[in-house]
Amino acid sequence: MTTATTLSARIQDAHTRTLALIAGLDEVQLMGPRLPIVNPLRWEIGHAAYFYEFWVLRHHGGEAPLRPDLDQLYDSMTIAHDTRWDLPLPSLADTLAYLRTVHERVCARLADGTDDPRRDYLAQYALDHEDMHTEAFTYTRQTLAYPAPAIGTAAPGVAPADRPSGDAAIPGGAFLLGAAPADGFCFDNEQWAHPVEVSPFRIARTAVSNAEYAAFVDHGGYRRPALWDPEGWQWRTAAALEQPVYWRRAGSGWEQRRFDQWEALPPFAAAIHVSWYEARAYCRWAGRRLPTELEWEVAAAGAPAQGGRGLARSKRRYPWGDAAPDPTRANLDGAALGTRDVAALSAGDSAFGCRQLIGNCWEWTDTLFGPYPGFSPDMYQDYSQPLFGNTRVLRGGCWATRGRLILASAGPARFRPSSSTTLADPGSSTPSPGRRSITRPAPRSPSSRPGPPRSPPAWVPAACWWSRAAAVS
Repeated sequence: MTTATTLSARIQDAHTRTLALIAGLDEVQLMGPRLPIVNPLRWEIGHAAYFYEFWVLRHHGGEAPLRPDLDQLYDSMTIAHDTRWDLPLPSLADTLAYLRTVHERVCARLADGTDDPRRDYLAQYALDHEDMHTEAFTYTRQTLAYPAPAIGTAAPGVAPADRPSGDAAIPGGAFLLGAAPADGFCFDNEQWAHPVEVSPFRIARTAVSNAEYAAFVDHGGYRRPALWDPEGWQWRTAAALEQPVYWRRAGSGWEQRRFDQWEALPPFAAAIHVSWYEARAYCRWAGRRLPTELEWEVAAAGAPAQGGRGLARSKRRYPWGDAAPDPTRANLDGAALGTRDVAALSAGDSAFGCRQLIGNCWEWTDTLFGPYPGFSPDMYQDYSQPLFGNTRVLRGGCWATRGRLILASAGPARFRPSSSTTLADPGSSTPSPGRRSITRPAPRSPSSRPGPPRSPPAWVPAACWWSRAAAVS
């Protein structure tokens, strides 16, 4: 259980991160264009503060609102996304003063010496909510081509000691999917662990690299309708994409835009900013498929049974074991300002030899986002439910995800929607999606059978997901 003292320190750290992510932006940039995949940053800062104030100070602490108009300005459950640019928002100075005051009052309550589990739960919830929004601040800077934030240093191009290739063989068996009460704080869509059966499969040891994805693009992958789902081809046509949204040709090779700068595409870094439709087309071209959520979690948190036959009854908290994430195991916290070589960080390997299942890039799965058996919504009822049946499950976190969000989850993080935008829309490529894949043929249980994706958007998204591929024998 996270102590009140630790929570207070983390809230102060979140405050520092929020300030770092908006530093250097002018008034125009802090509002930005009206797009369906981002929020105006000035609104988003106030919204993050409002979440603490509403739940910890007002709902639990009985305090009066700090301003009479807060519910009309920052309640994301009642304020439509497209109207947030039109609100009479406070100035940046007043918004930051509100954020500072709320953080100070919440920290004062945490330091009052009382044992108050409900207070601590709500403070943890609000902290995780702010951390998710600071991840959104990061990808907003990428989406809108703002300068890179001063939160880290671009990853060095040091060659890893080994370069795993091929697939990891994963045995079948019984597995507990989801979080258990003993795991500590978790969100409603991660509750609760329930027994499922998984068939044996093989999954890529590493996420897809830029070089691997470039081969698909160079082979005409964006010009071959047979590789795409009908909805995906419609989306690609509407978006007029011939390559990932942040790539461009440079002589015989490729460049990528990282924030406001174009640079040579690093061949071994994890490929990101790719939608679920693009991930599926790549897998079809490569003769593979995306893993289901169940297969992904088994590869990440499962372990072989004694003797190597079947799965162990217990599962790991993290792919490498129980130790908390650190820079030798996972690319998190924005420290690298982008993805690293897919072969880096061998200390973070799972029991089956899969690398970087935590951090670096969110990973697409083929599973439709939905409730686990016995689902009951948290007090913030719009956190998960509006997305059920409309989005695809992402797992693992990305380079911009805060490590403590992984610490707060039951092992490898399930996709956590923020109230800013539907990040796991099949046509979105905005946070850091990548992919692993599974080779065909691959079994699907009824619970993981793909459902119909939402209507493809007419806009070009700017996320960052990818995944790895799997193979079944």
